[in-house]
Amino acid sequence: MGEATVPSGGQTRRTQAERTAAMRTRLLDATVQCLVAYGYAGTTTARVAELAGVTRGAQVHHFGSKEDLVVAAIEHLAQQRAQSAITQLGRVRTNPDPISAVLDFIWEEHQGPVFVATLELWVAARTDPTLAREIDRVEPIVNSTLVAAIAQLVPDEAMQRDIRNVVYTAMDALRGILVASFFDQDAGRARRRWERACENIRRIATDVLA
Repeated sequence: MGEATVPSGGQTRRTQAERTAAMRTRLLDATVQCLVAYGYAGTTTARVAELAGVTRGAQVHHFGSKEDLVVAAIEHLAQQRAQSAITQLGRVRTNPDPISAVLDFIWEEHQGPVFVATLELWVAARTDPTLAREIDRVEPIVNSTLVAAIAQLVPDEAMQRDIRNVVYTAMDALRGILVASFFDQDAGRARRRWERACENIRRIATDVLA
């Protein structure tokens, strides 16, 4: 009892829980699209429903308000960022230049629509206590997942703490660079500024691992 039925065509019919999960994911992915395309202020439930290709009634059924939708999107984005970090870290382990590999990895993890949407929510949280509380809950989990995974590349436990500090410093520097780049028409300037920062970060990391 409770198992999915098999229609005459041979395909397994999804359960109600699976359909609900799929619809929520569809709406949350559309919310990310909306944040990237229109910013937080321009993200509305009507636009999200349109991007998701669903009716307003279906959207309201799963998320009653913009606040409900965006709070769920924060969790959704956090899961995507953490999963991406874990998935991509494998190639760092086999790189003959681990410091450069880690710095390139950090850069790549801060590119693309997922990070842009995340940054929109960070900025909005400055004046929205509900968003701020949710981000304050999930962001340490994402950061610690990323940093702990990188630290595992160093077998010495005492060095792991120092490596964590280096990684946090690198992320802080990169995020500042990327925020400043949003109003800059020179697409390559952020990368050049990051490479300049990496020269100093690489020296610190080399001293730690020496």
